[in-house]
Amino acid sequence: MTAPYSTPAGLPAGPPPPPDDLPGPVTRTPVPEHAPPPGGHRAAAPSAPAAPSGPRGFGARVWRGRAEDARWVRPAFLALLAVTAALYLWDLSASGYANSFYSAAVQAGSESWKALFFGSSDAANSITVDKPPASLWPMDLAVRIFGLSSWSILVPEALMGVATVGVLYAAVRRRFGPAAGLIAGAVLAVTPVAALMFRFNNPDAMLALLMTAAVYCVLRALEGARTKWLVWAGVAFGLAFLTKTLQAFLILPPLAVVYAVVAPTAFRRRIGQLALAGLALVVSGGWWVAIVELWPASSRPYIGGSQDNSFLSLTFGYNGFGRITGNETGSVGGGGAGGGQGGGQWGATGITRLFDADMGGQIAWLLPAAFVLLAAGLWLTRRAPRTDARRAAFLVWGGSLLMTFGVFSFMSGIFHQYYNIALAPYIAALVGMGATLLWEKRTHLAAAATLAATSAGTGYWAYVLLGRATDWHPWLRWTVLVSGLLAAAGLLLAVRLGRRFAAAVAGLGIAAALAAPFAYTLNTVDTGHSGSIVTAGPAVQGGRGGPGGMRGGGPGGMPGQGGQNGQGLPGGGQQPPTVPGGGQNGQPGQQGQQGQQGGPGQGAQGFPRGGTAGGGTADGGTAGGRGGGGMGGLLGGATVSSAMKTLLEKNASDYTWVAAAIGSQNSASYQLATGDPVMAIGGFNGSDPSPTLAQFQRYVAEGKIHYFISSSGGMGGGMGGQGTSSAITTWVTSAFTAKTVGSTTVYDLTSPAKS
Repeated sequence: MTAPYSTPAGLPAGPPPPPDDLPGPVTRTPVPEHAPPPGGHRAAAPSAPAAPSGPRGFGARVWRGRAEDARWVRPAFLALLAVTAALYLWDLSASGYANSFYSAAVQAGSESWKALFFGSSDAANSITVDKPPASLWPMDLAVRIFGLSSWSILVPEALMGVATVGVLYAAVRRRFGPAAGLIAGAVLAVTPVAALMFRFNNPDAMLALLMTAAVYCVLRALEGARTKWLVWAGVAFGLAFLTKTLQAFLILPPLAVVYAVVAPTAFRRRIGQLALAGLALVVSGGWWVAIVELWPASSRPYIGGSQDNSFLSLTFGYNGFGRITGNETGSVGGGGAGGGQGGGQWGATGITRLFDADMGGQIAWLLPAAFVLLAAGLWLTRRAPRTDARRAAFLVWGGSLLMTFGVFSFMSGIFHQYYNIALAPYIAALVGMGATLLWEKRTHLAAAATLAATSAGTGYWAYVLLGRATDWHPWLRWTVLVSGLLAAAGLLLAVRLGRRFAAAVAGLGIAAALAAPFAYTLNTVDTGHSGSIVTAGPAVQGGRGGPGGMRGGGPGGMPGQGGQNGQGLPGGGQQPPTVPGGGQNGQPGQQGQQGQQGGPGQGAQGFPRGGTAGGGTADGGTAGGRGGGGMGGLLGGATVSSAMKTLLEKNASDYTWVAAAIGSQNSASYQLATGDPVMAIGGFNGSDPSPTLAQFQRYVAEGKIHYFISSSGGMGGGMGGQGTSSAITTWVTSAFTAKTVGSTTVYDLTSPAKS
């Protein structure tokens, strides 16, 4: 039990803060299933019984929330969700089809249940995307209901972002109160990479939601050793595996260890509960894998990204341990020694990786603060019993952060900036929990000093990050720095100067901490993003090319050679598009116009910051233009002219595939423009051995493919795998007559062969 609260000197009397876990040991009992958790909220003050008013209506219950909550709690939470929704839904159609690689698979799944189940790139089921399909299913269903559009594809992603904020709030407030939950939710909502990916159609949005839900379930299980909540955590991990394979398991070890040590029940029962959760994980994540592996390969699509048509090898190789070691057969580039300055094509690895020019503006605004507040939270709860729920929360969120941070910092394989969304919920939770706990202890000089140092350090770090984009609102960096320092000074004096002053200082500190990432987020949501690789925020000095220091690449990973001063990327792909910073006809891109801060130059289509490859659209334009890379038809798709669209649509119903093209981004552009299946030869990179030359020749002989769309850059000759793209290209160009439609070279595979 905690000691009775006494008002600190200098503060007027008021309601007591939530129970402290220190300085002395405390005793906690398991929380009943429906009882409010200790520290989650304050009990209402005793009052005279009110006259019976009958049951409240649904609207009143939604607006008022729990009867024991202060009146501001539920409206503040609803406001947080509403602002997050507005932020993530704002001008969503500016991104067009976003990543056309996945949008084409969504279009296919909306027309074919088989394509939906397997995650096929086309409705005729030639090959799948290089990930499991769970992230596609909500978009598939939305497109089936509302039709194919940017909104029907991207709104489910935005709603996942709102749901993630809500789950995070619920997880944090149970032990640290509604204020902590609101802070955590706000931090997540304005994290630039989170705003980016919750408005995009890569799998990372669903992964972030499921990982947050898994942590929430583990925390609920820890309250009273509740088996059902631990089983639900296993289900969340299984579904996360079907979203992005082994990345879902990054935080599994720390969560399992914390439960095994901390759960308030006998050790043998803890192990049994973990075994049941593991079984739930295997069932929820393994049912789809078992069906795919047992399904006859001849009657299902080829498993994209693999070299042997096996989802298991894709999972443990190219999408699994290959990401750690860099040995990713079927990828391009990748690899490099781990540790030190290793990392090959994906940048230097090491403890500072996530703070550098490429990554810092995406995720690192409050990362140092999260580390400090994690250490403070563990110190303040050091004397608590083994089963203390607050310390367990720090261990769970902190273990998730440290594990993910460590892997991301030192992995040598494919690594893109947007992967950092995985860190966002953990950072947000630790900031909300740690700041609130220190605020409760603010009468102690050490706690006040830690809060002050965190505020000052966060302001200075924001000043540094904003300085990497010196021509972008330069006044902001000084405003944030001064505000952070003023908040730090005020926090040291808050106890002595009264409650209202303390509240004002706390508000200033929160505003100073969130101002810079919020500004980056506003820049992000105000700009359309398309292509394979996207980044948040403005251009930065010292980046590796592209928006915000982007290196080209894609799901499966073609590394770009983008650099500063607009240096071009290796070309390839269609003629056009002319990719900013990249060339045509397989030639290296020309020197672009010198960009600001020595960054990537402006490309031919006028996209800022270079390195941009927009996904192709039916009107011959791009769908936003902040995607990634320079491979012309590989990283950002192709520009589909109206003449080409008309050609492909003529007699389309007579063919299984109206065309075939090298690489999934190429094929996706034409498929989205016409709505008809287009075969992606070689999968994303053009490096998968699908189809073989013999299979392709059989399809042509059977009249199943109408056109072959030339990839002028010679894309797909092996590219780290065993692809047959070059062999197919050689056979087509030697056996059929080429013609030019607009600026695209095509071969009619039904016309008489050349002698």
